[in-house]
Amino acid sequence: MKLFLDSASIEEARTCAEWGWVSGVTTNPTILSKSELPPEKALKKLRKLIKGPIFYQLTGKDIAAMKREAEAAAEILGKQLVLKIPATRLGFTATSLLSKKYTCAVTSIFTTAQALVAHAAGARYALYYHNRAKRLMENGDALAGDLVRALKRTDTRVVAASLKSPEEVVEARMAGVPIMSTTFQVLEHMMVHDLSDKAVADFDSNGTGLIAG
Repeated sequence: MKLFLDSASIEEARTCAEWGWVSGVTTNPTILSKSELPPEKALKKLRKLIKGPIFYQLTGKDIAAMKREAEAAAEILGKQLVLKIPATRLGFTATSLLSKKYTCAVTSIFTTAQALVAHAAGARYALYYHNRAKRLMENGDALAGDLVRALKRTDTRVVAASLKSPEEVVEARMAGVPIMSTTFQVLEHMMVHDLSDKAVADFDSNGTGLIAG
């Protein structure tokens, strides 16, 4: 199981790197637009901070443009690059071409059939929006488990993207999803609970150890 940071904030990435248990970073055009830096500079800094995969979403409107953009992203991120490509007719065609050279992820998946096409096209990752599926689809709660079962025994891994709460992270994991991507705030909130703080306070007030103070 892995947890990814859904952000292009340099400070958030630096803090996650210090935590030591965040395995990668996912971005998209909206996330990059909120960064304090231009996309190229933000990606360069993220690469210095994060050792794992860094997801960059293609914005090109045709195959030629997507190929050029992929080359530009690869120059910045090197082997850490994961190309995010939308689950559209154009996107699946691009995935089938680009996956021969780059690690690819198909994003915005909302059906099991799309996930199967992503795998057939050579995608390493299949990203779905857990919260959006629950809110907008009649059987959205079942999508996570369906994707996991459909891609079982393949080399395409399901990613639950844009999770909105610690509870949604748990939901995705309980459905068998191996990778969850969420905001800095959710990752931070996952570490704490009032009862944990109270237990530590009790230890500190009543206990002793090798180092005093």
